[in-house]
Order: sequence, then C-alpha cells, then structure tokens
Amino acid sequence: MSDHSNTSRRSVMAGALGLAGGVALSQAQAGEQVAQATAATSVKVAKRGVYETVPLRQDAINVSAIQSRVRAVDLKNLKSSMAANLKHVTDLIDNAQGSAEAWGGERLWGAKQDLICMHEFPIQGFQPWTRKELNKIAFELPGPEVDVIAQRAKKYGCYIAFGCYAKEKDWPDHVINMSVIVGPSGEIVSKQWKARNILGLFGEGALIGTTIYDVLDRYVEMYGLDATLPIARTDIGNIAMTAVGAEPMLYQALALKGAEIMILTVTGGTNAESAVAAARASKVYCVGVGNSVSPDNIGFTEAAGSRDEGTVVVDPRGTTLARSANHHEDVVSARVPIADFRKTRRFPEYPMALFLPVFQQYEPLFQPNAFLQTLPKDYNEAGALVRKRMGMK
Repeated sequence: MSDHSNTSRRSVMAGALGLAGGVALSQAQAGEQVAQATAATSVKVAKRGVYETVPLRQDAINVSAIQSRVRAVDLKNLKSSMAANLKHVTDLIDNAQGSAEAWGGERLWGAKQDLICMHEFPIQGFQPWTRKELNKIAFELPGPEVDVIAQRAKKYGCYIAFGCYAKEKDWPDHVINMSVIVGPSGEIVSKQWKARNILGLFGEGALIGTTIYDVLDRYVEMYGLDATLPIARTDIGNIAMTAVGAEPMLYQALALKGAEIMILTVTGGTNAESAVAAARASKVYCVGVGNSVSPDNIGFTEAAGSRDEGTVVVDPRGTTLARSANHHEDVVSARVPIADFRKTRRFPEYPMALFLPVFQQYEPLFQPNAFLQTLPKDYNEAGALVRKRMGMK
C-alpha cells in the first residue's frame, strides 16, 4: 500500500480534472470528472448559520447513554466470550428501553428512547492485542455481531450508537477504530472512523487501530474530503460520534459541519468534563459516555479509568441535563428539544481572518499517512514508529 503514500488531495483534484496527463476529454467526460473532483475536495460546512439537514420525525427526542463495563473477549474462547459480551450489551439496551427480557420484552418502565449511546468498546473490550489478534476480534460491517444490535434498533424504532474494532474489505490487515450508528430500519446508518490517535503519550507503546489521519491521502482518494469529519444526518438530528479525547478543535469542526448531537466515547476515562466543555464551546448537545468499573479485565484495575459522574448528557449552554450518580453500570437519560434547537441555533462566531494564518502555517510534529508506509504489528512496533516520527532513537 506504500504506492498511495505520496498521493495528495491536490493530485486527486488534478487527476480528476484530466490535467496531469493532458488527456483530451469530451464535454460529458470532463463534466463527470469535475463533479468527481468537487466531491473529493468539497466539505459540507455551515455558511452563515445554514447547514445540511434532513426533516425531523418529531420535535423532541429521548437520549440515553449507557455506562457499561469494559471486558475483553477471550481469544482462546472467542466465540463464547464475544456472545456473552454481546448478550450483556443487548440486555443493557433492553434495560434502557424499560423492556427487560425477564419482563417479557414489554416496556414496563420509563419512556421510549430515540437514541441510545454506548462507549468505545462495549462488545470486544480492550487489551494491548497484536495486529494478528485484532484481526480475529474485529467485526465485518455489516456482520452478525452488528446485526444483533441492529435488530434491537429495529425492535424499538430507535438509533443505537456504539464503538468497535472493525474490518473493511478495501483495507486488508487494517483494524479500524470505528463508531457505528444503526437505525430503526435495522441497518447501519453511519460508519465513522476515528479521526486520529493520541501519539507519544503511551510510554514505549502506541495504538495500532487505523484512524483517518494514519491513511489520510488514500482515505480522501476513496471517500472524499468531506468524509474525514463525518456527520450522520438522521431524522432525529445530525449526529457525530468520536473516540478522540481532549481534542476541542475537532469537536468545534464537527459542530461547524452541522453536528447537533455529539457523542464522545473514549474508553478508559471519563468523558463528562470534555462533554461539558465541548457543548458549551461549540453550542451543541453533547453526550459523554464513560465506562463503568470493570472487574476481571486482565491487566487493568477494576476502576478502568472510571469515576463518579463519568457519563452525562449536556445542553448547548454546558448545563448537565442528566448525569450518572456513581461509577457502576448505569443509564442516564434526557429529553432533547431538537426541533427548537434547530430553529434557534446560533453558531459561535469565529474570526477566521485572524485564525487561518496561524492554522495554515502551523506544522505539526506528526504528519499524516504513517500507516500507508508502515503497518505496525503490535504496540511496541507502533511505539518505535512514533519515536522515529519524533526524531528520537
């Protein structure tokens, strides 16, 4: 895949326009390639407060966030441990809908939830697995594991958002840190790759799940520039989901692209503080889904980065609408007046004439496309790659 490493968005544009080789094109061919180039390079962003939406099915929605454990699947008993984790997840979804299986599957408690949010790895859990091991654990999308959750979405007529390790046929040997949203039709509505991993902060190791930044040029070539910061435009609102922590500029960029509900899902740490800050700064509804205490997850303490008040639903003023009362498994729910928000939404005013000269000239230490050149087999090899990129021995 190294032949893609030098592909740039500029070359994609030029190639689509037929300029690179001086090819003579018919008017129809030229028009088609211009359209392809525009799709590859354009970004759907709010302009003077107007952004792309689809009609809402109702004026207000009920949103629940499930604070659940992190329990890694057992590679030696993969099928049974995956099934056990998946059963636990679906039980929690039933509980959030007030329709526990032991109650006969009827709603006997609370209101119907329109959006259920889960954290980064509720089904597979987390361990410092090798690439070979991750490829055994990762889901196909669609696939049988996701289908189980999608059937719950269809049963309840709701959307369910969760994270997972995923495999894509066009990316052999890559394991993608993916956010998935399934809808009332029982189908996948949105697959949102993690934008980037935190680099240089894991001691000798580094994460090996593929993110957009790791393969940026090929990703843009395949899916277009707009897909680098994806928004799911649904009939309950525009939803963005990310497992990137402590990245306020990313959250604001998603808001500027029209996100109305933002779901923060980092496993291994509370997302409550980030959710409050992101909601207030970006003026969107924000769901910060934390994990609960997690017994029996090898190599980690039961706390697993959890803490009290680790899961929240926050309004655009930064006011917490719902909050977990402890660090155990829990469900927090809030009512979101999505239609009123859409009618009255006011974007933050960013003085771009001041900011752009800084952003355009800033040079980050870590450049994109590292996984187009080298695909590390484990955390230690990924750490060595990070140190090399930092100019360290």
